[in-house]
Amino acid sequence: MNNKPLIGIPIGDPAGIGPEIVVKSLMNKDLYDVGRPIVVGDVNVVKYACEFCNITAKINIVNTPEEGLYIPGTIDIIDLKNVDIDKLQMGQEQAMCGRAAYEYIEKCIQLALEGKIDVVATSTINKKSLKKAGVPYIGHTEIFAGLTNTHDPLTMFEVRGMRVFFLSRHVSLRKACDMVTKERLLDYIERCTAELIKLGVENPKIAVAGLNPHSGEEGLFGMEEVNEVIPAIKEASEKGYLVVGPIGADSVFHLALQGRYDAVLSLYHDQGHIATKTLDFERTISLTVGMPFLRTSVDHGTAFDIAGKGIASEVSMAEAIRLAAKYGLKYRQNYKKK
Repeated sequence: MNNKPLIGIPIGDPAGIGPEIVVKSLMNKDLYDVGRPIVVGDVNVVKYACEFCNITAKINIVNTPEEGLYIPGTIDIIDLKNVDIDKLQMGQEQAMCGRAAYEYIEKCIQLALEGKIDVVATSTINKKSLKKAGVPYIGHTEIFAGLTNTHDPLTMFEVRGMRVFFLSRHVSLRKACDMVTKERLLDYIERCTAELIKLGVENPKIAVAGLNPHSGEEGLFGMEEVNEVIPAIKEASEKGYLVVGPIGADSVFHLALQGRYDAVLSLYHDQGHIATKTLDFERTISLTVGMPFLRTSVDHGTAFDIAGKGIASEVSMAEAIRLAAKYGLKYRQNYKKK
């Protein structure tokens, strides 16, 4: 019995760099040492990507993941046949591509919910193309939440062993500050701890980042820490959670990178994004947790300006597949135990 995780990989928007970085990634032989990658896409799009990237690979079309060969030099693919290659315009927003990208994700989610794959590693999609296609979701996280019936899935970044959760995502900075409440923080501390345990982290210790400069200096630079953050941490600690803070955002990520904490809870989008991406932009990988299975993803866009030129870096996609292999089986097993 093969105990390597089956990793579903939707190729992303056909007009972007997604198909390119997927096929380039799968030329890394080490990925087959840790997992069994199965591509979900359109075979003509994949062949075209191989062509302009000067990649020679065997394309193995399958109906189910069980039929895959999973050997280096071979790209196993479930072909949805949903792109008219003659109408494909690289680097352009197209309804056809938005619909296709959505269908690749939808198929991967279906396979994961049926237990036919263990984990999903997503490539890039374009929000405007999704909208043109009439897809009722703005992005990946919303699609996964909707199709798995998951309320408020959590986003976690990992880079060089440092993990970062986000209290809020795509909202204005003003609204993000309003979302720093004791109730929300307590909920996130509890849920982030549970997700770390599912990833295999024993007795996880979380540090909560400060919102204001120097975590507010006891109210000198703002009252959010005094009124909301500290009470939440205190109550979580009394419940038995290993949580500390608030730790100034100018030092907490450095301390986490040194191994002092298993994860940081960032209080707004850019706070954690800047810390992780400055450390290593290409190897900052996004994980969506809280669902029946794990999703990993590159954290960059479709790069329409260079799509079809064969020059996009596959480093982030390959790292997303490696993290999927690292955590996928353990996460799925621990989710079932909850």
